[in-house]
Amino acid sequence: MQDDTPASWAPEAAPGPTAVRERALEIRFTGSGSEYFRIWVVNLLLSIVTLSLYRPWAKVRRLRYFYANTLVDGHALDFHGDPRKMLRGYLLAGLMLLSYSAAGRFSPVAALVALLILAVLWPALLRASMQFRLANTSWRGLRFQFSGTLDGAYRAMLPLFIPAIALGILGLGVTDPAHPPSWYLPYFGLTMLATLALMPLAWWNFKRFQHDNFNLGQWRTKLATGPGSVYGLSLRLFGVWIGSTVAVMVILVILGVVVGAVAGVGGRSAWMHDRGLMGVLIMAATLLFYFLALIVPVPYAISRSQNLIWGHTRSDEAWFLSTLSFEAMLKLTIRNWLLMVVTLGLYYPFAAVASYRLRVESITPQLAGDLDQVVAQSAAHASDASGDAAGDLFGIDIGL
Repeated sequence: MQDDTPASWAPEAAPGPTAVRERALEIRFTGSGSEYFRIWVVNLLLSIVTLSLYRPWAKVRRLRYFYANTLVDGHALDFHGDPRKMLRGYLLAGLMLLSYSAAGRFSPVAALVALLILAVLWPALLRASMQFRLANTSWRGLRFQFSGTLDGAYRAMLPLFIPAIALGILGLGVTDPAHPPSWYLPYFGLTMLATLALMPLAWWNFKRFQHDNFNLGQWRTKLATGPGSVYGLSLRLFGVWIGSTVAVMVILVILGVVVGAVAGVGGRSAWMHDRGLMGVLIMAATLLFYFLALIVPVPYAISRSQNLIWGHTRSDEAWFLSTLSFEAMLKLTIRNWLLMVVTLGLYYPFAAVASYRLRVESITPQLAGDLDQVVAQSAAHASDASGDAAGDLFGIDIGL
């Protein structure tokens, strides 16, 4: 399989007698599954008891644990978010989603109006979310910042709503969903094909909005890759998915033949006449099919997309190398899922820690120049770390 890890890149040295000294910053995660398990259990129980109102406090505890154990060049990250402000953001986002869901139960027109309102407000909320998260994240006493503009957020997010809006408009001409008019299915199919064709472009556009606006002091990153690389990755991912699906279908057919042969040798068993049991077996086989069909493509997408995006994120002072191995991600994914099934989900905190460690330790920031001098200059030029007023006011953090 083709690797999407970019070749090593460095900024050109400025002319002069002194050459730029390059330095790699090691990222190391020191947390453990057993430590996070205790945090996770408390968060889960309190979220259930409070009907999810404790979730902002749970998220702050989780982020502070992971950040405090993420060392960049020996210095830990820190998270300073206020869970009370985050609660307002959760309630606002939840109210919007509930309103959209409720509107869909009344009429297609109400659903379309709610979707349009959501499309108008959501980019601003996501921008505020990213501003809040980075403004409350620090390293060596410096707060990160997100400098994306409001119009940039709309340019990045509105294309993601166009397919849903188009389908909503088409739905206005359908009075009986069980018997749609003859023109509806062709238009629906064309809309879905257009959506699939534009998804890589929309994803690249959104990632460019994110990675073009990460700031630490006077540093500002930029995503130095175009949509063509994302389309190439999407095509390879589609090929991996097709191959996995075919392989799983062959395995299930072979198993079906073997089971049928064994049942035929022993005579028709009673379980073959039990429709309820057969239904359960068919459902289990269907779930197994979907699970096995995704067990390879998902780690492939995670590893290759991380290498592609972070490997092309850079500024004049720093750049990144990402060497997340697909094979390592696949092995870890299979191991995590098997242990979560065996432990009925109790292994999840250990799986989360293992996945985070593998992903974050595969990224290596590369720095040009003296680190202490750069940090001192960043501190001198750093703007107010309180973050954007809207993001800080509502505490909007939706998990980006």
